[in-house]
Amino acid sequence: MVSRIQKAAPPSDDTASTRSRGKKQLASTQEMGAYQKAWFQRLRQRIAAGEPYVIANADTPHEIFHVMDIPLVTAQWWSAVCAAKQLAPRYMNLLNSLGYNKDACAYCSLPLASVLDRDQEKAPWGGLPKPVALVARLNCDSLQKIFHIWSQKTGVPFYPLENPGSTVLYPRWWEKSRYEWESLYESHRLDLIVEEYKGLIRFLEIETGKHFNHSEFLRQMHRINAQEEFFDKARKLIAETRPCPIGITDQIPNTMIPQWHRGSEWALAQAEKFYLEVKNRVEAGHSVFAGEKIRLMWIGAGLWFNTSFYNAFEEAYGAVFVWSMYLPFASDGYIRYHLDDPLRALASRIASMNEHLHMPTWTNEWIVNEARNNQIDAALMLMPKSCRHSVTGAHFTRKALEDAGVPTLEIWSDMVDARNWDDEAMKDRVAAFLDTV
Repeated sequence: MVSRIQKAAPPSDDTASTRSRGKKQLASTQEMGAYQKAWFQRLRQRIAAGEPYVIANADTPHEIFHVMDIPLVTAQWWSAVCAAKQLAPRYMNLLNSLGYNKDACAYCSLPLASVLDRDQEKAPWGGLPKPVALVARLNCDSLQKIFHIWSQKTGVPFYPLENPGSTVLYPRWWEKSRYEWESLYESHRLDLIVEEYKGLIRFLEIETGKHFNHSEFLRQMHRINAQEEFFDKARKLIAETRPCPIGITDQIPNTMIPQWHRGSEWALAQAEKFYLEVKNRVEAGHSVFAGEKIRLMWIGAGLWFNTSFYNAFEEAYGAVFVWSMYLPFASDGYIRYHLDDPLRALASRIASMNEHLHMPTWTNEWIVNEARNNQIDAALMLMPKSCRHSVTGAHFTRKALEDAGVPTLEIWSDMVDARNWDDEAMKDRVAAFLDTV
């Protein structure tokens, strides 16, 4: 069993970040990384010229910042960049040396740690400049404390947003989210969130001197729908095509980087380009691995410090990772029709991200449906101990998958912190699991 998995030589420090990257087969994937790096350098130039920018969590209303032309850095994206550069151990050890909890959530802590590091020359792409504001939803105690500390240490105001929980979890939420979002996400919750967004807009107008353009916001919301519709068509092609035309190492960057810029003309064009590239691969009979035998789904955030892991089982087992949450959630979680009140539609988009991705019964029901649609044979589930969101409902998802006939292996590791990752031992463990599949 063990000998069937090819073991790479331990990488030296200067090659670790490149050897840990998964293979990429699409031309558009190569463009994504280059675009985002160039965008960040332009951002630094704008900040140096006196423009304000914001650091915000992934589950905040990015659309508001975009329509106000306020550059935005997503905290979790920055964590993924730090992890890909193999900097997470340095930053987490720094936090520990400063007396912070050794089990702190790395996904949300890494941006703070990168700012506290005195050696900014080691930071990716020159590091994070000082923002005009920090914005996050209060969806866990850990995140709330991290952003408060960040604010105290840097003097940057923290603008918190409430996270009102669902009182009704309707079955098959993805069938209702596009058109029936008012009832699905409950009017009293949307009332609160809309008022908070109005307050956020006023705060940003005061702090930045920029203004919220309602007409452009409506146009942006329509462009986002069009963008996500291209992702929806791509995800359906991938689900129904065997062998799989593209793996998740191509899917994730082609989904998430346009998502960080969602609603822009560039993001819409890139989503269309991605869909057409997938379509062309399907028509030409191209695949991730021609000898595909086992279709795998990866449940949870990406393994950002070692995406090469996703390609490690193709030769020995014909096992291809065909599914991660990012592409299907782009359409199921973001498309909103009936835009008579676009700010309210935006509130519905953000309201239940936690319930969609982490809370039973919504999470397990959606993932089981996705497993069926994608002809999944087995699943690997990331279990980061420090991230309560990711592990709280995971037992129910694993049980639902296994009840549906999809064997599931728990991967107890962090998505960004590689300090406890043993690559060889983990590959052996997955290989043993695949032998049973």
